[in-house]
Amino acid sequence: MRIGPVVAAMWMMTIGLGASGGRPVDVATRAKGSGRVVVATVTDVQPRFDVNEHGDRIIVSQAYLAVEEALKGAPAQVLPVDIEGGTIGDLTLSVSDMPTLKRGDRAVFFLDATVSAAGAHKPHGRGLGVLKLDKSNHVEGTPVTLQDVKAAIRAAR
Repeated sequence: MRIGPVVAAMWMMTIGLGASGGRPVDVATRAKGSGRVVVATVTDVQPRFDVNEHGDRIIVSQAYLAVEEALKGAPAQVLPVDIEGGTIGDLTLSVSDMPTLKRGDRAVFFLDATVSAAGAHKPHGRGLGVLKLDKSNHVEGTPVTLQDVKAAIRAAR
């Protein structure tokens, strides 16, 4: 059964509540604030120790994305993305508002325009910048399809 456009639009408004329980951030707003938006698959994840902007030593995982489609920004075949959190040895850092990425994950990535000194992007809006997709091309845990997300991004331009 196919959901109607009104129901899909309502779901689009609820995707990705902020960790603080604040207002939902819709896909169009995410796309407008992002420098790049891509549909990609994670091909590798490399954790490392790093220091954040507050001077804290944290684990950051650099995920390498095989880009299948650029929805906003310059096309690229591979993009590195830094995600706070990960595991090094027996030490794991879980960050409540950031997704855990593993090889094979497929998602729509909303990325900041700027890159780090290491050349990696960061998700725009932290964890809100990653919409993981399931095997049927739906945003995980919702009836919203990849096509719905693409339509919202096109409408935002």
